[in-house]
Amino acid sequence: MLLLLPVLVSLLLGTAAPASAHAVLRTTDPADGTVLRTAPRQVTLTFSESVGLLTDSFRIYDPGNHRVRTGSAGHASGHSDTARVTLPARLATGTYTVAWRVVSADSHPVSGALTFSVGARTATPAAPPPERTGDPVTTALHTIARYLAYLSLALLLGTAAFVVCCRPPETAHLRTPVLAASATLLVTTAALYLLRTPYEEGTSPATALTLSSLTRPATTRPGLLLLARLVLLLLVAAAAALPAVRRARFPRRAGLAAAAVSAVALSLTWSASDHASAGIQVPVAMVSDTLHLLAMAAWLGGLAALLWTLRRTAAPAALPASVPARFSRLAFASVTVLVVTGVYQSWRGLGSWQALTDTTYGRTLLAKLAVVAALLLAAACSRTWTARAVRAAALAPVRARVPEPAMGPPLPPSPERPTTPTAATPTHLLRRSVLAEAAAAVVVLALTTLLTSTVPGRAATESARPGPAPVAAGIPTASVITVPFDTGAPGGHGTVQITLDPGRVGGNSVQAVVYGPDGGFSTVPELRITLTLPAQRVGPLDTKVTNRGGYWAADAFTLPLPGTWTLKATVRISDVDQVTVSAPLRVTR
Repeated sequence: MLLLLPVLVSLLLGTAAPASAHAVLRTTDPADGTVLRTAPRQVTLTFSESVGLLTDSFRIYDPGNHRVRTGSAGHASGHSDTARVTLPARLATGTYTVAWRVVSADSHPVSGALTFSVGARTATPAAPPPERTGDPVTTALHTIARYLAYLSLALLLGTAAFVVCCRPPETAHLRTPVLAASATLLVTTAALYLLRTPYEEGTSPATALTLSSLTRPATTRPGLLLLARLVLLLLVAAAAALPAVRRARFPRRAGLAAAAVSAVALSLTWSASDHASAGIQVPVAMVSDTLHLLAMAAWLGGLAALLWTLRRTAAPAALPASVPARFSRLAFASVTVLVVTGVYQSWRGLGSWQALTDTTYGRTLLAKLAVVAALLLAAACSRTWTARAVRAAALAPVRARVPEPAMGPPLPPSPERPTTPTAATPTHLLRRSVLAEAAAAVVVLALTTLLTSTVPGRAATESARPGPAPVAAGIPTASVITVPFDTGAPGGHGTVQITLDPGRVGGNSVQAVVYGPDGGFSTVPELRITLTLPAQRVGPLDTKVTNRGGYWAADAFTLPLPGTWTLKATVRISDVDQVTVSAPLRVTR
């Protein structure tokens, strides 16, 4: 629990901003920032994967900043990766703002905004109508529930695998972690179902108990999978609680087959709603993801069961050496499966070597690999102490047959044959190394949860943004913002000077210059600048600045609405050192 608390706090603080989603907008019709001679009859968005629609997927505002009445959102005929809304027959001359929000195939919401003009481009009034924003509490609760669900699944399935494969002499003490894991998984699954609608729509958790919030998830794939998980857990719990079942003696093979089927079915409720359910090679990805999840549970959950068994053992040497030896073989098989499936999933999610360092998904994956390397090092130590314990146990019968002298004091212990107290030392060291493995496992599960909430590198690098809009002219002013940054690395501080010209609603050009610690020009491998309008639930909008040889720039970027925007600049100075800083930006018409 002491290890779990800081992870939960970091997850809570780290999810205060809108969560990343996985469906990436590829094209729009009309294109962002275009001026049309005649009014379009509909707005169509095309994404990198299939998307689900909400009751409020489109919010369209006219040149007077009044919301336009539209029909219900739908898909283009035969294309589940599109979102389309029909517009009124007549639209007034001027610029229209389209704010959209959909749910990607892997269950995460994604939102953004674009503009188009009919006849001529006009500025938007300075007092837009208020709109609700994405609720950070809902996002934080949803992320924590997902993490606890992963943790409890690993403990539940891993303990079962430990009992079946390692055959400890006593299993009564494992009832406590099994019951705690089952209850946690049941509660978190119910919480994820209740939070499903508020999470998708970006509303407060208080709306979770409304009738629409309770019924809508049952019409979507993520909601149906959560219901299937609840039903499966309740059926297994009910069957285990029946007196007739508890008294019956089933053949070992039949029991193992039933447990394996339940474990696979439970794992599929994750695989069918996460990364594996969208993108390329979905059938292969589903199988790989399921095997990856089962191997993770067998290793990490079995590790927790072994640690619990070692702590509950009356004497250090009371646990047969065969138990950790069998778990060592189980862990080796699990790691083999994890490596094979992990390499495939990394290739599928990244798409290129560049994405490993240039995307948030890739950098999170690198962090996970580093922790897994530490976990494997601790596992190697555990394997060493296990081997020593097995050898000590093998020598025990030999020591028992050493004859005692007929008279006089007992013979001193031979250095080649340690006495029984020394044989307990490997078990004591094994307990420490297993504890280190468990600590690393908690971090691995936290990073896995973050990976499932991050845009895969393949989608991030292959996505195509709509074409740039022409720059508005005739306004000679510009907005200049200087933002300090500090990555924490030696020499990793300085300032970013960002210029938006003219810094008003409509087309703008963006220029950015990075200054180093000495105040001189500094070159960095990556700079990303986004803008978000929280009061309107618009953004983040990526300026798509590119390196122009000493400075960064985007020739055309459209600011659709006035208000106080949040400008965020992500500065990366090396493969591992980067920081995101922010500053307010006032945009007028």
